Amino acid sequence: MKDLNQILVYFPQDLQKIIKEEAEEELQEIRIRQGKPIVLKIGKNIKILKYIVKENEISEIFEKICENSIYTYKKQICEGFITIKGGHRVGITGNCVQEDGKIININYISSLNFRIAQERKDCSDKILKYVIDIENNNIFNTLIVSKPGAGKTTILRDLIRKISNGIPEIKFKGITCGIVDERGEIAAMQKGMPQNDIGVLTDVLDNSPKDKGMTMLVRSMAPTVIACDEIGSKEDMRSNTICDK
Repeated sequence: MKDLNQILVYFPQDLQKIIKEEAEEELQEIRIRQGKPIVLKIGKNIKILKYIVKENEISEIFEKICENSIYTYKKQICEGFITIKGGHRVGITGNCVQEDGKIININYISSLNFRIAQERKDCSDKILKYVIDIENNNIFNTLIVSKPGAGKTTILRDLIRKISNGIPEIKFKGITCGIVDERGEIAAMQKGMPQNDIGVLTDVLDNSPKDKGMTMLVRSMAPTVIACDEIGSKEDMRSNTICDK
């Protein structure tokens, strides 16, 4: 499992072996909590392993995720997650340090949740006819809505890839796309490089509020399409967008 190997490099050798032995093809999450068993989410099922996670193991894993420079990742830590190579996201919990009502750090890390990123190419094929405006080689303003965990972001990512690259089968030419990736879930940027395939004509503004990011992209990159990961305010709706709510 290539994706699993990308994640296991952050774990101590003993934990790598244990997780590899128990992991299955549909592995979605690895949760480690201080003083508690490792938990694997496999499809819709939960597998609780016998191994109890030690405090020093949490610290070691966290330092590896931050490349031994926690300060460099401080902004992401304050958001509650860090995106690692491969587009995988590591959720963080611990003691929140506040200043003027804002979280400025999280220390005494107590649990980490490795969410395995999954690209499912061509998963958007069934809805293309509702999104693509073939006559004008453009798209219709589109809103994707579903219950949590149904794959909205996965479909959105595939739509962006297709719109950016073009779709020869329906004679749709690729058009310039801009992504405001506020939570880092679409492109999964790491050090300026998208870890997911978002197409050749796509520019990404990572970790930016959507309303400000949309304005910046319009002014700087002139995209035909702007995509974002959620709708949270009226400002988010003031552009032609493909949105994942």
